[in-house]
Amino acid sequence: MTQTEQMNIVIVGHVDHGKSTIIGRLLADTGSLPEGKLEQIRDLCERTSRPFEYAFLLDALKDEQSQGITIDAARVFFKTAKRHYIIIDAPGHIEFLKNMITGASRAEAALLVIDANEGVQENSRRHGYMLSMLGIQQVAVLVNKMDLVEYSQEAFERIREEYRAFLGTIGMEASAYIPVSGFAGDNVADRGERMGWYQGPTVLDALDAFQARADHEHLPFRMPVQDVYKFTRFGDNRRIIAGTVASGILRVGDRVVFYPSGKSTVVKSFEQFPAPESPEGAQRSAAQGEPAGFTMTEQIYVTRGDLAVRADEPPPHVSTRFRASLFWLGRQPMEPGKEYLLRLGTAKVPARLESVHRLIDASTLEATEDATAVGRHDVAECVILCDQPLAFDLSRDLPDTGRFVIIDNYEISGGGIIQEALPDDQSWVRDKVVVRNIKWARSAIPREDRAARYSQEPALVLVTGARESHKKDLAKALEAELFARGRFVYYLGLGSLVYGLDADIKAPGINSLADHREEHLRRFAEVAHLFLDAGTILVASAIDLTHTDLDLIQTVVQQHRTLVVWAGDEVRTDIPFDIKSDPTEPLDHAVRRITAALHERGVIFRG
Repeated sequence: MTQTEQMNIVIVGHVDHGKSTIIGRLLADTGSLPEGKLEQIRDLCERTSRPFEYAFLLDALKDEQSQGITIDAARVFFKTAKRHYIIIDAPGHIEFLKNMITGASRAEAALLVIDANEGVQENSRRHGYMLSMLGIQQVAVLVNKMDLVEYSQEAFERIREEYRAFLGTIGMEASAYIPVSGFAGDNVADRGERMGWYQGPTVLDALDAFQARADHEHLPFRMPVQDVYKFTRFGDNRRIIAGTVASGILRVGDRVVFYPSGKSTVVKSFEQFPAPESPEGAQRSAAQGEPAGFTMTEQIYVTRGDLAVRADEPPPHVSTRFRASLFWLGRQPMEPGKEYLLRLGTAKVPARLESVHRLIDASTLEATEDATAVGRHDVAECVILCDQPLAFDLSRDLPDTGRFVIIDNYEISGGGIIQEALPDDQSWVRDKVVVRNIKWARSAIPREDRAARYSQEPALVLVTGARESHKKDLAKALEAELFARGRFVYYLGLGSLVYGLDADIKAPGINSLADHREEHLRRFAEVAHLFLDAGTILVASAIDLTHTDLDLIQTVVQQHRTLVVWAGDEVRTDIPFDIKSDPTEPLDHAVRRITAALHERGVIFRG
């Protein structure tokens, strides 16, 4: 154990139960305040005829980072002889949920404050439930304001037994119950003389008794990609993958895989700003909690929201569906079918509530089995469906990559933990794609170089409609127009694969291909992936593609742009399309509209 060991603590409690007073006391009694600050606040209170409160210290210090103390609305730094602490204040439910994906997501233990005079409140139970959902098992319960109940042992024990029973119902056990007076200082840093009947630890004793989380370097490496930095001036062609390591350790020479795509490369170097003066000072690894920026030996397409994982360690789960425990605080109930935004790590994807298995009132623990929506302050065991595949871990295995929040109307309205990965319609395809990407032998020509040469980004234009529609004519006219403009383009009809690539599944009988439709589409998509990897705009025609068909194709071609055109009067399937072309529309007019859309989407560079 070294003096520089650090531990993150989250402090929660009902409004006015005295959290700020306890934090102020900890700062004052551990000598963590700037010199003379305590006396300054006392003098100010005396001049303004206000009674001094330790809670005033927080307000007074918020803007005084220049005076040697780091404090803001959410975090307080102080230290004991054993370790350094960061106390993360979660003043309300919404702030608590926000912290699930920032500071509090790394909290290793918690202080939960209950007012001795008011007793256990609904929010006291809700906060306890939320701590259990966050996977924070080390909790010290502080029964504060003992001075208001004349330091009554009976009042303390009544609250202790009530809250101990509640925690037991959610599988938690507090490490300590401590009667304190933040106002008088009893049992915060010093024991005091007014509660001789209590022989347990002080708050500082309880903090130092918490066990540091197991060494994250021994956990699988996980780093949500925050951004990708590219440099072009002075011949600098580096592409730096940047993020903060959530767990594990990454070293130069490690093979890293990015999920959900499964694309892989080898870490070439870590980049530092400013750069070290000598090679001996160069960074060779990055561990949990550290910001990292590394370059790759092979240039692959990586985006914000991807999850970087070491190839020699257990992979994350990848799916669009998972079972979760969710806490909802939105003004409106969370309802199936409504689109929300789900944030997990650095990934943001549209998501929906697929089903509710059970509702639990977080304050009473009463369960409802037939709920159809999730109301304010409810906890739900539910299934979440995302529009795009996500890479994640189960919360019990790796908490940092197993937590998420739900955004509704630009506000964080809910959050939860992932309990189980569930299969979706494209799981079988996605598994093949991940293996393909891991084994892929990449060209030496970077994607950007091809785009610069052809003045375009690769894209797939899918023209679909009824058998008798003008889809083929439109697709071929589009190919001809793009070719005439000097674009790298190719037309491919799905039927062209039947007697070649699909010959092994082409058998006698009119329904032979229909019986193998998914495999037929998967093979087409793999061919499309080859064209797209070569930098081509691929124009393809197919009969009556559906939403499910499109999902399958996009699972294979992944992050490439896809434009869907419906050719015909009547839209006969549920496929979401970008452009509709009626048979009465002249082909050249429809081609111009599609070309304009490709310009708008950045597929065709202007120039």
